Amino acid sequence: MYNNWAAKNRFKVGDTINFKYNKDSVMVVSEGDYDKCISAHPTFFSNNGNTMFAFNQSGDYYFISGISGHCQRGQKMIIKVLGHSVPSTSPPADGNGTRPINPPSPSGATAARGGGASFLAVVVLQLVVVFVGSLFY
Repeated sequence: MYNNWAAKNRFKVGDTINFKYNKDSVMVVSEGDYDKCISAHPTFFSNNGNTMFAFNQSGDYYFISGISGHCQRGQKMIIKVLGHSVPSTSPPADGNGTRPINPPSPSGATAARGGGASFLAVVVLQLVVVFVGSLFY
């Protein structure tokens, strides 16, 4: 679900993503660690429940949950970041210059791109541990 959402959106250098979650963590790992869901050597780690991450260079970013078993159950996402100039694939801007971007459902994530402003994506992660017996979200 997360990768489907990320693939439908265009990210560029300077964009920011915001992860909101409870009792979890967000990690950026290597491609190999992403494939194997290994969280031993992250290049980025946060567990504050409201993680802002800025894309400072182009390339692939591999995000995983740091809680044991969550990555294996799909709490992971690859975001491809392009250079500074990205063609718009978003609908026309509304009166405020904001272009809505549809997040993965039913996560409740929201994102918007303003005219010339950095892209902010909010990804809401809820834990299976907290909601015993439920699926993600």
